[in-house]
Amino acid sequence: MAHACAVPSVNGKSLPVAVAETSSSCLTQGITAAHNFDVINFSLLEGMGVGEFVSSRNFHVGGYDWNIRLYPDGRSAEHKDKVSAFLIPEGGQEGVRVRFTFTVFGKDGKVWVKENAEHTFKSPLIGWGWPPLIHKSKRLFRTLLRDSNDGFTVRCVLTVIQDPRVEDLSAIVVPEPSMLQDLASMLRDGDGADVTFVVGGRSFPAHRCILAARSAVFRAELFGPMKEKAATRVKVDDMEPSIFEALLHFLYTDTLPDGDGGDGGVATDDDKDRNVPMQHLLVAADRYGLDRLRLLCEVRMCRSIDADTVATTLALAEQHRCVQLKNACLGFIASRGVLGAVVQTSGFCHLVESCPLVLLEILDKVTAIWRDQVEKCFHSCVMNN
Repeated sequence: MAHACAVPSVNGKSLPVAVAETSSSCLTQGITAAHNFDVINFSLLEGMGVGEFVSSRNFHVGGYDWNIRLYPDGRSAEHKDKVSAFLIPEGGQEGVRVRFTFTVFGKDGKVWVKENAEHTFKSPLIGWGWPPLIHKSKRLFRTLLRDSNDGFTVRCVLTVIQDPRVEDLSAIVVPEPSMLQDLASMLRDGDGADVTFVVGGRSFPAHRCILAARSAVFRAELFGPMKEKAATRVKVDDMEPSIFEALLHFLYTDTLPDGDGGDGGVATDDDKDRNVPMQHLLVAADRYGLDRLRLLCEVRMCRSIDADTVATTLALAEQHRCVQLKNACLGFIASRGVLGAVVQTSGFCHLVESCPLVLLEILDKVTAIWRDQVEKCFHSCVMNN
């Protein structure tokens, strides 16, 4: 039997009773990342056959590895005139819930197709996607391929939804790290600067300790037995002010000036406009021993290769030992019959003079590609007969 509880009162009037109060929240979070899969020389992929596919490299999101699987001739016979695309989990646990978007970019960065999906992967090895992502039968399809490399880009934006968790609302909230933003502000404002670099008539205040920590070359110049050790003003020759400014920005923030800290992004005409500055920045990165910056420049330049600049870019890659960029240039020159156009450029004359041995590599690459095409055609004829 329940008993009544006495309520405190004064002169017959009830007093307010203090109520103990706590709070909690149910928090569901998602981890989002994007991956760009560049498909180059698509016309050479056609004819692989129904069910045959090419895959992107694995990318890591939400504690799991994923890749994009592309079927140039469709995943099944009913989609043989389509391009199929699927998101594939590489191992992991069952029951992973995701939301993702496939966006196809073509000429001039224009969007052809954009598809969205939400899916729970019951098996860690079975993918999910769109059997008819791109309709090849449409006449418009050929006009949308990029002129520079007969290709397109599939961009996957993937959110892995984590399991809900209950949190105490009184928990302390720790703000996001701000060290890079603080260092960028210190560079911009010049607070505490103890050395000034003079480049092409412009002055750039900086901090010796930061430069020395980021670059062994700067460390030797500013703290070694070289003449700049005690100097407060250091002149830098053979470099444009804008390139040195970009170099300093990277040293303080670990990103390119436009905020690109990785290999993401879709190639556009703006990338081609930035190709020459990227070449100069790559040279500066090599000069100061900044391997990460050099690789960022390589990635950006690989996305902007065209017939007008490929010879100059190849010469630069050979001189500065940029293996990935060199291979990308050789592959571009050997593909789609662009060699004739490349030979007519002034950059090709520079390539012949500065790196004559590279011509043999170009010849080998062209020969190998044509040999593969002939063998594929011969095999197809034999199978059909």
